[in-house]
Amino acid sequence: MTLLLHLLALALVLATLPGTLELLLLTLAGLFYREPESKRVIDGLRLAIVVPAHNERLHIERCIGSLTEAAQSADAELIVVADNCEDETADLARAAGARVLERTDPERRGKGYALDFAFAQLLPEGFDAFVVVDADSVVSDDLLADIAAQMADGADAVQVRYTTLNADASLRTRLMNLALMAFNVLRPRGRAALGLSAGILGNGFALSADTLRAVPYGAASVVEDLEYHLLLVEAGRRVRFADRAWVKADMPTGGRGSRTQRARWEGGRLRMILSHVPSLLRRAVAGRGRLLEPALDLLLLPLSLHVTLLFVALLLPVGLARVYGLAGLTVVALHVLVAVRVGGGGLRELGVLAAAPFYVLWKLALLPAITRAGGSGAAWVRTDRESNEP
Repeated sequence: MTLLLHLLALALVLATLPGTLELLLLTLAGLFYREPESKRVIDGLRLAIVVPAHNERLHIERCIGSLTEAAQSADAELIVVADNCEDETADLARAAGARVLERTDPERRGKGYALDFAFAQLLPEGFDAFVVVDADSVVSDDLLADIAAQMADGADAVQVRYTTLNADASLRTRLMNLALMAFNVLRPRGRAALGLSAGILGNGFALSADTLRAVPYGAASVVEDLEYHLLLVEAGRRVRFADRAWVKADMPTGGRGSRTQRARWEGGRLRMILSHVPSLLRRAVAGRGRLLEPALDLLLLPLSLHVTLLFVALLLPVGLARVYGLAGLTVVALHVLVAVRVGGGGLRELGVLAAAPFYVLWKLALLPAITRAGGSGAAWVRTDRESNEP
């Protein structure tokens, strides 16, 4: 029995240690990060704002209105990619003043295909950079000016803060808002502070034309943003973080939409672990040390599972396992507290942590769906933001 307990303790440490190290590293670096001032000489820089949209009749006009306001500070053209739409998204976008590219391909569905389609058409038109904003989003007025300044300063790619627009809609969205403060604000800040690639978060990112020519957008998985970022870092490209500008999007309030979104995100990460971690680690050991952090990021388990395993370690009657479990949970708590601080939250955001145990149980119940979504044949499914089904 003692041997089994020690083997279990070792397994728990091996499963969670990469994630614990990643959280500690990015938390400390992100706490003290200050975004450097970029040269704001942006004359002559031409931007394409690309909005992938699939059946977004409820949000497309709001998104275009927000982007039109931001575009007053930059030379930018707004292009909506109406991808396999079965509603009036395309007509509403044209009426709101956007250029519309329509794509119909029932066999190749998903945001990655839509973006690849748009970039292939727009690259020959002489744009200097391409800004991607989801159709259910609104943006800060300085979004395009900040991105243009970074691009004029030589950035390969840029990611802005991406958080929740409807944080007060439900308990789920409040928890999601807290999670995005960690995942989409603190962690990119930490990477930027360390001179690493900040990551692509799927919304509110920009790619230079040179980057797209060097690394074509061939990502078509259910987590195309993560997949493409891995292609960028493996090619030696770096994503900068624009910490002042932001994009905010609606998150699903109902159970069905939340289940679909989480299973897709985390199942897709599982697939990326299997396909990229061995190569990243091998190349990091061979001298490309910057590839170690993307590998650690992939090896960080979903936070609910990470915390659960640390609690199990804490409860084991094995001295070192208990010490490690307590240390790991302390790192998680520090990560959350710092995320709230740098994310602009306060006591209200911390108060929602009282519901965290129920959220953890809900996430653990999703593990079968996550595993299915991580399979090689997993299909893209649009997140349902309109349903309030519990």
